[in-house]
Amino acid sequence: MQKIKALIVMALLLAACGGNSGDGADAKSSAAKQKSYQWKMVTTWPKNFPGLGSAPENFAKLVARMSNGRLKIKVYGAGEVVPAMEVFSAVSSGTAEMGHSAAYYWKGKAPASVLFTAIPFGLNAQEMNGWLHYGGGLELWRELYAPFNLVPFAGGSTGVQMAGWFNRDIQSLEDFKGLKMRIPGIGGEVFSRAGGTAVSMPGGEIFTSLQTGVIDAAEWVAPYNDLAFGFHNVAKYYYFPGWHEPGAMLEFTVNKEAWQSLPDDLQAIIEGAARAINQDMLDEYTARNNAALIQLREKGVDIKSFPADVEEALRKFTDEVIAENVANDAMFAKVYASFDTFRKNVMEYHRISEQAYFELRDANL
Repeated sequence: MQKIKALIVMALLLAACGGNSGDGADAKSSAAKQKSYQWKMVTTWPKNFPGLGSAPENFAKLVARMSNGRLKIKVYGAGEVVPAMEVFSAVSSGTAEMGHSAAYYWKGKAPASVLFTAIPFGLNAQEMNGWLHYGGGLELWRELYAPFNLVPFAGGSTGVQMAGWFNRDIQSLEDFKGLKMRIPGIGGEVFSRAGGTAVSMPGGEIFTSLQTGVIDAAEWVAPYNDLAFGFHNVAKYYYFPGWHEPGAMLEFTVNKEAWQSLPDDLQAIIEGAARAINQDMLDEYTARNNAALIQLREKGVDIKSFPADVEEALRKFTDEVIAENVANDAMFAKVYASFDTFRKNVMEYHRISEQAYFELRDANL
């Protein structure tokens, strides 16, 4: 009987200990879910700039609503906390918990970063989203950014861009000689190979640089944003198509420690909000570019395409530049292998789906 009593006491003690342990874990989990977070997001864009600048604002509002105010993110435009081209470093160091920018600005830090924005004759927006989310691209992006203490997410696409604004009529490849153009990423390397001089600068500096002759040409985005900046007032020719950026993908970056400090539900909210804003931006540009193009035509803008021989030369130089980057950087080679395999496969299908449909639909226009 004494042994039975002793066993009962031990069982009750063990049950009590187990219950207390569980209660403690539940309490800790509950406390984490009640904690509020105040974050900063720095961006490369002017504050509230249409499309590019409104996307991070919309993201912050969506996160606040989805989290019932538990995660509030204050968005800063270029220059308010850090300069436009310091977003990567600011989020990496923890100066800000989040950033919104474009990966190809960080080529000097990680050469393969350009592949997560756009490369000439590469993936369009629809294809880029497919590669990132279902073709292994996002995993490679996170592998690339891991040494920099960053967790990247797709942050919106502007779709196929325009080739840019020029104060020189491009009749042949010779007309690129000596031309100074604002054009970043691999596109800039290709432009330099074609005889021009590629210049990198934030969007907010382009208008004045064109106006004063610091540069002779500039690519920015497409009619929606180009009209907002008033480039038609300082440049004569508007060229298409955007050979250099067929589906420019932007990025949300999150400081790794800040990311790991969040409970699972807030991490899920960031992931969901990023996916929503990523698609929303493309939807907006698809709609807004149409109306903006009409306005630019009404203002007398000369909209032109490059001669076929110029386009073929740009394609040839692109192949050369890509080959050199693959040879010089192992991570670039790894990412490009995945990117190029996806591109070749998706091209096969899109020839008989998207491309064939466009040709059929537009045959009598």
